[in-house]
Amino acid sequence: MPALPWRSSKLSDDVIDGEIDTRPPKPLIGEMVTEEDVKTALKAVKYPGYSRDIVSFGLVKEMAVNNGAVSLTMQLTGGSAEVAQQIKIESERVLKALAGVEKVYVEVRHQGKPAAAGAQSPWSQQNKVPGIRRIVAVASGKGGVGKSTVSVNLACALQHLGARIGLLDCDIYGPSILLMMGIKQRPTISPEEKMVPPANHGVKLMSMGFLLEGDQPVIWRGPMITKTIQQFFHSVEWGQLDYLLVDLPPGTGDAQLSLCQTVPLDGGLIVTTPQEASLGVVRKGMAMFEKVNVPILGIIENMSYFTTPNGERIEIFGHGGGRAEAERRQVPFLGEVPIYTEIRVGGDQGQPVVVTAPGEAPGQAFLRLAEALQQALG
Repeated sequence: MPALPWRSSKLSDDVIDGEIDTRPPKPLIGEMVTEEDVKTALKAVKYPGYSRDIVSFGLVKEMAVNNGAVSLTMQLTGGSAEVAQQIKIESERVLKALAGVEKVYVEVRHQGKPAAAGAQSPWSQQNKVPGIRRIVAVASGKGGVGKSTVSVNLACALQHLGARIGLLDCDIYGPSILLMMGIKQRPTISPEEKMVPPANHGVKLMSMGFLLEGDQPVIWRGPMITKTIQQFFHSVEWGQLDYLLVDLPPGTGDAQLSLCQTVPLDGGLIVTTPQEASLGVVRKGMAMFEKVNVPILGIIENMSYFTTPNGERIEIFGHGGGRAEAERRQVPFLGEVPIYTEIRVGGDQGQPVVVTAPGEAPGQAFLRLAEALQQALG
C-alpha cells in the first residue's frame, strides 16, 4: 500500500476493527501549551511605567488552558482604566503569538480604589522614584553573612562597569556602610529641601548612620522605621541612577516590609554562607520576597572557602550550599566569594577591594557578581 502523505515512517499502534489506523493524527494543541508556558510568555508584559512584569506583580489570579484555548483573569487594585486596557491588549498579543494557542480570552478587572485597606495588594501604595531605573534589595534573613560587605563591593563593581550607582543603607539598627565606603561628610540640603546624598568611589550613599551621633543606638518602633525608609526614597535627591542597591537588615520585619510597600523593587539578591545554619534562615527571607511578589534575582554564596598562603583550600563553613539551594529553588546562582583578607581590610579602611585592586582575585569575584546581576536584570 502506498504511504499516505500524513503518515510517519513508524506505524501507529492504534488499531480499529483489526486494521491499522491510518487516519491523520489529531493535532495535540491542548497538550502542547501548558500553564507554565503561558506564565513564561506573560513575563514579557511589563506593568505600564514599571520595569517589572505582570506575573511578578501577582496580577494573574485565574488561568485555564485547554485544547489551544487560553483564558485569563487579572485583578488590578490601582492604576487606571487605560492601564487595565493596555495590559489586556499586550497580554492578548503575546499569548496569540504563542505556538499552539488558537483562542485567547483575557479579562482585566479594574478596581480603582480598594473598598477596604485590607484588600490592598502589597504593592498598591508603591511609588516610583524619578530618575532611578532599577531598585535591587540585598538581603540575607540572617546576620553575620557579610551582606553589607557584598552590597558595598557590588555597588563599586557596577560603577566600575560604567553604571550610575546609589547605595541605600537600610540597616536601621546597625548601619556599617558609612565605614566601609569611607564617607565622613553628611548630606546637604537642596533648594527643593531634599537631602543630597554624599558620594565616594563614584557611588551615592544614604544611611541611617547620617542621622545618628557617634554610638547612639536606634530605639524605634515600627512606624518610625516605616517613615524613615519612605523619606530615604522620596525626600532624597538621588538624581539619575541605573541601579539603587538597598542593603537590608537581617530578618523579615518592619524595614523589609516597608521597603516592599514603598517602592516597586526589580528584585532581591540573597546573600548566604554555605552552611545549613545560614541557609535555614535565608529561606525565610526568600519566602518573604515571594509573598510580596518580589522576584529573586539570585543567590550569592559569601565566605565560600579560604585558601592558605601555601595554596591549601579550606572550606571553613562547608561549600556549595548556596548553589544547591539555588538549584532547589530554581533561581539563578550568581556566584561565590571566597574569604580574602583584603576584603576585610578594605572594608575597615573605607577602601573597597573592587576600587583598590579590581584586577586581583578578590576584586574580580565581585566584578563577576556585578556582571551576573546585570545579566539577570536584562
